[in-house]
Amino acid sequence: MNVHPNAKINIGLNITGLLPNGYHSIETVYYPVDIFDHLEVEFLPDATENQFFVKGLPIEGKPENNLVIKAWQLLRNEYNIAPVKITLNKNIPMGAGLGGGSSDAAFMLKSLNELFQLHIDRKKLKHLAAKLGADCAFFIDNQPVFAQGKGDEFQPVALSLKNFYLLVVKPDIHISTAEAYAETVPKKSEVSLKELIKKPIEEWKYFIKNDFEDSVFKRFPLIAEIKQKLYDNGAVYASMSGSGSAVYGIFYNLPVHNSYFDKFFFSIVPLS
Repeated sequence: MNVHPNAKINIGLNITGLLPNGYHSIETVYYPVDIFDHLEVEFLPDATENQFFVKGLPIEGKPENNLVIKAWQLLRNEYNIAPVKITLNKNIPMGAGLGGGSSDAAFMLKSLNELFQLHIDRKKLKHLAAKLGADCAFFIDNQPVFAQGKGDEFQPVALSLKNFYLLVVKPDIHISTAEAYAETVPKKSEVSLKELIKKPIEEWKYFIKNDFEDSVFKRFPLIAEIKQKLYDNGAVYASMSGSGSAVYGIFYNLPVHNSYFDKFFFSIVPLS
């Protein structure tokens, strides 16, 4: 079975408070984008353990800590599924705020559900995905949502960026989410992002921001520079995604090539 886990961007991210469990509460909008990993899952007859192969971008850490393995283990514990052969071709950069690992995990759950004919409904799949990460459940339905709480409480939003183009730029900078949160000051939003995204996209840059940018830009001025370069190149809206370090620009037309971006990971895709 072959599937293509996609990335997401955050349109706005407000850190609104602290939850009783110690997590920060946020509000953000997740929007799916067509930058893909490739995940292949196959039966392993008579095998006693998984086979896991990684291609493309290197992945740090032990294989057993990878979210696709944790997704398999989650279903193994409940449904006693057999080991599988997993081939993950990484294209979505890690430590970027693009949700690549979460997407891989969610697509792994969906693949195993189909491969082993477990008949798990979408509601339970989202419940299982949420155990793997705050944004994992988003990738089950893969539709734009307004997210609250830890980023795992979703409400659908009527937002379409069809006919726009996206330019994503990822410098060689890794930002720890824990460190990013440590330098922020939570505050309640005066106007919900649910309302702000209804404004014309030309006005977003005046009203919609990512609260992580204040602290991240101070530590990593290059990321702030990339955001400005996106505006200089014609973006109608630009922002860091999640806690970074990827920055994206939304364009009316296919962005003109700018050699400035050549030294970074970058991807240009039409939005849908």
